[in-house]
Amino acid sequence: MHLDVRDLKTFYYRSALGRAAQKAIRDQVVEFWPEAKGQTVVGYGFAVPLLRPYLGDARRIVGLMPGPQGVMPWPAGQKNVSVLSEEVNWPLDTGSVDKLVLLHGLETSEHPTALLEECFRVLGPGGKALFIVPNRAGLWSRSDRTPFGFGRPYSLMQLESQLKMHHFLPERHRAALFAPPSSKRFWLRTAPVWEKTGRKISSYLAGGVLIVEATKQIQAPTRPGLPVAFKRPLGVFEGIRKPAGRPVGEGI
Repeated sequence: MHLDVRDLKTFYYRSALGRAAQKAIRDQVVEFWPEAKGQTVVGYGFAVPLLRPYLGDARRIVGLMPGPQGVMPWPAGQKNVSVLSEEVNWPLDTGSVDKLVLLHGLETSEHPTALLEECFRVLGPGGKALFIVPNRAGLWSRSDRTPFGFGRPYSLMQLESQLKMHHFLPERHRAALFAPPSSKRFWLRTAPVWEKTGRKISSYLAGGVLIVEATKQIQAPTRPGLPVAFKRPLGVFEGIRKPAGRPVGEGI
């Protein structure tokens, strides 16, 4: 079940807790990908808040928002790059994407298998994707006061296993949102400290969200037939039975 775009916009842009969550996750995305010069960067779900650092140097940026969620123009005051899209039929050419970010996309999808297949289709050879999902072991997935309390939360093993089944190679992972999902001033003011401390204590157990970077795997082309290695060459007549000899004295 997808969340409504108006609720997502209100959380991330009009609440102090949402702005703090946006910054914490975006900081991790930038650590994964410091730049995207000349590349095509796509976000799916409600990933547009994480794409802002690449507006200046990316060749192309597209924010895909699924139909059941709804769409909003983004970025404010600039040329719109948001597109209302079907969940598993994106208006993108095959192999045209260099970097892909999913936020509030996979855990709320009613067709996760088809969605991952679409992710695989649009990524170019060696393309990279960041899958950001609620952490099953974290506090944020247990509270419905934030968007991370909806949909299916994941453990790290569950997410990586699902990605491998769809020919993605998980390479690195991190977590974010170590502070409790509270709007109280103390937690908001100390959120940066919690983020820094949390990453030192645990890479994924205590964080509210899991972030997994995965690469599109390309299968090596196979030739028809299977090569067979022999320890020694076959003789010309090897394998042919010798004719049985005739008894001595038998006529021709």
